[in-house]
Amino acid sequence: MSNKVILVVVDGLKYATALGHCGFLEGQVESGKARRWRMRASLPSMSAPCYESIHTGLDPADHGITANSLLRPSTVDNVFGLASAAGKTTAAVAYSWFSVLYNAAPYEPVRDQETEDTSKPIQYGRFFDDAGRTDFHLGLPSDADLCAQVDRLLGRHRPDYLLLHTLSCDSVGHVYGGSSWQYDRSATVVDSTLGKHVPAWREAGYRVLVTADHGFTDCGYHGGTNDDVRDVAFYDIGHPSPGISDGAVSQRAVAPTVLGLMGIDIPAQMKEAPLD
Repeated sequence: MSNKVILVVVDGLKYATALGHCGFLEGQVESGKARRWRMRASLPSMSAPCYESIHTGLDPADHGITANSLLRPSTVDNVFGLASAAGKTTAAVAYSWFSVLYNAAPYEPVRDQETEDTSKPIQYGRFFDDAGRTDFHLGLPSDADLCAQVDRLLGRHRPDYLLLHTLSCDSVGHVYGGSSWQYDRSATVVDSTLGKHVPAWREAGYRVLVTADHGFTDCGYHGGTNDDVRDVAFYDIGHPSPGISDGAVSQRAVAPTVLGLMGIDIPAQMKEAPLD
């Protein structure tokens, strides 16, 4: 049995929008190929705190990154570091903040944009940033470009753990709000793009997990406690018991779930049980 995992984090995709506008992902559930949970994002429901919670199994109050402005290298056990220490190959196609969290700070594009260094927690990285952006939705790579980067890394390095992170929904949500047709369309675009690539990733032996860091308010913000910013979907494509789980689960469960699927010992700090 393969123990390779791809985790897709669709930045800013709220639960209701995933269910209403992500036909590929919902089709995987309906056809018996995936399981879906409703997941509660950590607080504050902001990107950097949630990125760290996803990869450490800790709340921001415990891992210490409690605001985007407090971005810094992770100081606790995390999925990338634990996988690398276990002899696994790691990769990421993601926003530059992940490079800061798990590889090096500050982020220096010439050094870090294309990372190929087996001594680092993220051994093979393709990172993008927003330097020079004049608007939230301009200057970012498309979902298609990011998935192409993933395919190249899979072909070249066959990583055991790969993170794909896209900012398309988040960037549109900040401009138009979480109830806009533009936001809904951005969710459908990323979903359709995944629909073109996930079957091949599954064929290559990967368990594919898809979730979000946080949701969105109608006025284009996140960070608080309301359901629209805390509720996100978590899809496990390839789960042996497909369907829909009752109730809500914590975002702290992502890290132990990934480690469990990879056959890596789960550290004591990760107190949430893996999703099964």
